[in-house]
Amino acid sequence: MIQMLDLENEFLDIKDEVIETVVDILKSTKYILGPNVAEFEKEVAFYHGVSHAAGVSSGTDALHLSLASLGISEGDEVITSPFTFFATVESIIYVGAKPVFVDIDPETMNIDPKGISEKITDKTKAILNVHLFGLPCDMEAILDIANKAGLYVVEDCAQAFGASISDKKVGSFGTMGCFSFYPSKNLGCYGDGGIVTVNDRKFNDELKRLRNHGSAGNYVHEKIGFNSRLDEIQAGILLIKLKKIDEMNKSRKKNALLYDSLLKGYVECPPVIDNFECVYHQYTIRSPHRDHIKQALLNEDISSVIYYPKPMHLQPALSNYEYRAGDLPISEKTSSEVLSLPVYPTLSEKEIHKICDVIKRCLAQL
Repeated sequence: MIQMLDLENEFLDIKDEVIETVVDILKSTKYILGPNVAEFEKEVAFYHGVSHAAGVSSGTDALHLSLASLGISEGDEVITSPFTFFATVESIIYVGAKPVFVDIDPETMNIDPKGISEKITDKTKAILNVHLFGLPCDMEAILDIANKAGLYVVEDCAQAFGASISDKKVGSFGTMGCFSFYPSKNLGCYGDGGIVTVNDRKFNDELKRLRNHGSAGNYVHEKIGFNSRLDEIQAGILLIKLKKIDEMNKSRKKNALLYDSLLKGYVECPPVIDNFECVYHQYTIRSPHRDHIKQALLNEDISSVIYYPKPMHLQPALSNYEYRAGDLPISEKTSSEVLSLPVYPTLSEKEIHKICDVIKRCLAQL
């Protein structure tokens, strides 16, 4: 069977170092906001070329606390993409704000900057853009719109650790960059974890208070906060894996380029954009015959996943916002055609050839 990802071999490659690190942390008895969290924050900030980073307990909390630290609250509006994971929208609702959806670019599947300006009102406080599947958004256009309108820009980088535009890392363009270390991510831990990158020390201090019950320490609580700290053991593991992230992302790109060469003309492959470095968290194809392809792969014990089968504006939990089918047609069409294929670093060329052969055969039968 060809799995969607291979976490076992990834672990075995660093097993001894992980075990040694975990044992050292256990012996130290410094389990909460210890030296590994501080070092990981420092390394992530340096990697992204920003001044600060605040480790939190998940990618969802990274988004939530970012919006909260910016003072976004009841009655405010945040512009975002309808084609994303649900956590993007949850974070907006958590702070009491209203998500306002802008349809996606048909090529990149990221939010289309051309649709943002018309959705800005006097209640709009931020743009929350999503670097979907590891491909950066058009940050130049987004920042231009935000700067003219006086809006914050929060980057959802959950799927894009290491992605860049002209060698500038995503997560360093906007007011804040929000990352997830869910195990399946390009840089994943062995549980939940997240981090926020930021240049403004004021916002960084606020993030660190909010993650720790609204306190900077000494049991003095300036405001109501949350229990949202990055775990010390997870930080230790992430420090090990951070050293390998560029190598792993290069392997993903190599696999993606092989897919491109084998599938071009059969399905719509992910776009390759000059000066945009995609890290291929997912290798996502599009085809009107998506369901047929998925079944053919399943018949050969090959995993594939539909990210995402229903855009956010049509999710039952968001029905109170009164969006209807047809309101965001590009997202709706895209959700009916996308299929993500295995692209993890240890995937072999032989396995990629097999996957592509199955896809070509099934399409030839139509």
